[in-house]
Amino acid sequence: MRNSLRPGRTRAALLAGIALTVFLAGCADGATGGRTPTGAAPTAPAPPPPVFYVDPYSAAAQQVTRWERTRGGDAATLRGISTRPTARWLVDGTTPVADQVADYLAGAALAGQMPVLVTHHLPQRDCGRQGGGGAGTAGAYQTWIRELAGAVRGRPVTVILEPGAVPDAVDRCVSDVDERLALLRDAVTVLRSTGSARVYLDAGHPGWVRDPAKLAAALTRAGIADADGFALNVANFVGTRENLRYGHRISDALGGTATFVIDTSRNGNGPHPEPTVAGAPSWCNPPGRALGEEPTTETGLDRVDALLWIKYPGESDGSCRPGEPEIGVWWPEYALGLAARAGR
Repeated sequence: MRNSLRPGRTRAALLAGIALTVFLAGCADGATGGRTPTGAAPTAPAPPPPVFYVDPYSAAAQQVTRWERTRGGDAATLRGISTRPTARWLVDGTTPVADQVADYLAGAALAGQMPVLVTHHLPQRDCGRQGGGGAGTAGAYQTWIRELAGAVRGRPVTVILEPGAVPDAVDRCVSDVDERLALLRDAVTVLRSTGSARVYLDAGHPGWVRDPAKLAAALTRAGIADADGFALNVANFVGTRENLRYGHRISDALGGTATFVIDTSRNGNGPHPEPTVAGAPSWCNPPGRALGEEPTTETGLDRVDALLWIKYPGESDGSCRPGEPEIGVWWPEYALGLAARAGR
């Protein structure tokens, strides 16, 4: 059994996958192979693109286009989101998952960038929180994961596996913890069998499971030894430094070599200081938040493979207060606030 927790292996694998993506993009450049056509004036080389995929058709990009003529200043601010790499969430079991990702992966290959996918389709995926859904049965989920793997096979991709699934198993809010962890272990095996997917099991955030040893035990049962690491802070607001300390405690409990990624999409101002805001939990669309550090593999942080924007900035956490959109719905004014407060 391949042990993915050896020091340095994961970041090298990420970079190797990115290199393959760039190679595939070069193969699609046409007969000129990227050379300046005869007689054409040479131009200065373009700056290197982001490592991770920037979707030119994202909700923020489309919003910028709509605002450019009537709200020019806001459009410029919102480019702080539209020009950054973000993840693509796979949550719908009605549309074939292969169809959902085929064009997305092709676009990433042409751009020479690494796509990031998030699977969020386990049975009982939300434990009664906002956004209830997921596959109806364990068998349906296993079929879905195999269809996803078939679409990915041979294409470099980073996968964040099932946000909240392992912490929920630790909390025992699912009806069958053994089945939950077995499904995750199976998903890791299937996705890693593609030969091109880097897989990170979600491990929640520092305010969720307080005992890293319990979390590490559940991650072990969920297949962390065959994954590329774990993910922290997905769709949450906890600051990067706190996640770093927490990640080290989990990694230490796993033997000290496990690496991880951190979602920095909305943690620029940290979490809201109060547990509730206007009668709703403060994890749901809290006011005053900001974009965090930009996505990168050059983190300079021990055992951190990448900082990622996993939660799409500007998508609602749910209709927790009157007038707030349903979970996953693009909310341009909230996105604008996140971008406007970035770096302050």
